Amino acid sequence: MLPMMAAQPDPTSIFRLDGKVVLITGTSSGLGARFARVLDAAGATVVMAARRIERVEALAGELRDAYAIHSDLSQPNAGTELAHATIERCGRIDVLVNNAGVSNTLKTNEVTNDDFARTIAVNLQAPFELMRETARDIVDNRRTGAIVNIGSIWSMVGVGMITDAPYAASKGGLLNLTRELAAQWARKGVRVNCICPGWFESELTRDAMFDDPNGKAWMESRTPMGRGGAADELDGALLFLASEASSFVTGIALPVDGGWTCV
Repeated sequence: MLPMMAAQPDPTSIFRLDGKVVLITGTSSGLGARFARVLDAAGATVVMAARRIERVEALAGELRDAYAIHSDLSQPNAGTELAHATIERCGRIDVLVNNAGVSNTLKTNEVTNDDFARTIAVNLQAPFELMRETARDIVDNRRTGAIVNIGSIWSMVGVGMITDAPYAASKGGLLNLTRELAAQWARKGVRVNCICPGWFESELTRDAMFDDPNGKAWMESRTPMGRGGAADELDGALLFLASEASSFVTGIALPVDGGWTCV
């Protein structure tokens, strides 16, 4: 009689998020809506936040286990209030995905102080509040968790041809905040990482980069792979950093950019 072989572990299981509560901002369209679908499929309870609540509620109705919360991250204390509302509704936050962002391609000499402040509020201040409150919930309750910030190639390099100094400042700040908080919280069980996408089609990029022939030609000529990213090409990076698959990874910038930042 042949000896019984030990069951082999499933190497894909570490990418699962069963039993985890995930909060995602900016889920009314584009990348955020895609992220919600992916993390729901991975088993998470997904809390989706955005200003356009009717869109988020419609998406929640299509998912397995999802909730919609209205949130305008340009308002004072909005990040803090959103984190508390999520904890009140679901009891905890295990994974935070800071995806919401605003952009305004004004020439720098036309940017007002209010324009700059609003971009910083949504792209940097609110994510900081959400990270602080999420980490507090995880640490106080003796759990482990993950924070995934959605930065940009602008977090790592200048672009120049597209004028959005406030966006560049906010995304650069978000990356270094990622590094700093990762270092502070590494021994407390909170991992903090940053995905830095290149050119993906969204409401922020569609008109100038995908529908405009000149913008599209410029993007394709500058990207070593010669194209923009497809919607599903961020799925792997997101699942990796949100799950236990990256249990020994913290403080990194992960470009998903077709090679943009390597040349």
